[in-house]
Amino acid sequence: MSRSSYYRYLNKRPSNRELENKKIEKEIINIYKVSKNRYGAPKINKSLKALGITISLKRTQRLMKKLGIKSIIIKKFKPSPSKRKIADQENVLKRNFEATTINEKWVTDITYIHTVKDGWCYLASVMDLYSRKIIGYSMSKFTDTSLALKAVKNAVRLQKPTKALILHSDLGCQYTSSAFKEYIDSTKLITHSFSSKGCPYDNACIESFHASLKKEEVHLVRYFDFNTASLAIFEYIEA
Repeated sequence: MSRSSYYRYLNKRPSNRELENKKIEKEIINIYKVSKNRYGAPKINKSLKALGITISLKRTQRLMKKLGIKSIIIKKFKPSPSKRKIADQENVLKRNFEATTINEKWVTDITYIHTVKDGWCYLASVMDLYSRKIIGYSMSKFTDTSLALKAVKNAVRLQKPTKALILHSDLGCQYTSSAFKEYIDSTKLITHSFSSKGCPYDNACIESFHASLKKEEVHLVRYFDFNTASLAIFEYIEA
């Protein structure tokens, strides 16, 4: 290498693009740490834009790859299918997950959470398809009708709906029980819609939320008991 080339290399100043990337990388690291290492490129890209930074998803992915960070994805637990005979019920929602206002369409489902001391615990969640927020939930050591009912009752208590709405669920025994049907009928506002047997795509939105909950929180730790798990789920949903 010639002397002139060597000194030109030493005195080379970084380009504006390189300087901009350095600033964005610092923001990416901060966002990643605040999310407890949960966020992947799409959520980090959205957070950067919220800070006023104009950046594409592909550029965010490149910078994250350079920094060696990514969201943690762990395969979720799949319960064994039930062999009981299930009668088909009407699917009113028909995979139309768009809503024009709050309290128009709700979806609900139950998921499994393991603890060291108390074994399997269960979370029932209710999501409003307009806001995509969890508006009611309940945790229990038992997967029974009262678990599903409490989550829906909490949603009704919080949202106070005044017009007719659709509540969509799967064909689990909790949702097809007489006690659940009696409560739904007593509201005189809620029309119950059901997924087809063995078809999670009919209830994709709440399934997706539970999948995110598992990979961003549940699968990253081991809960000692029911109370520890309840506190962590409360923090994840509310905070």
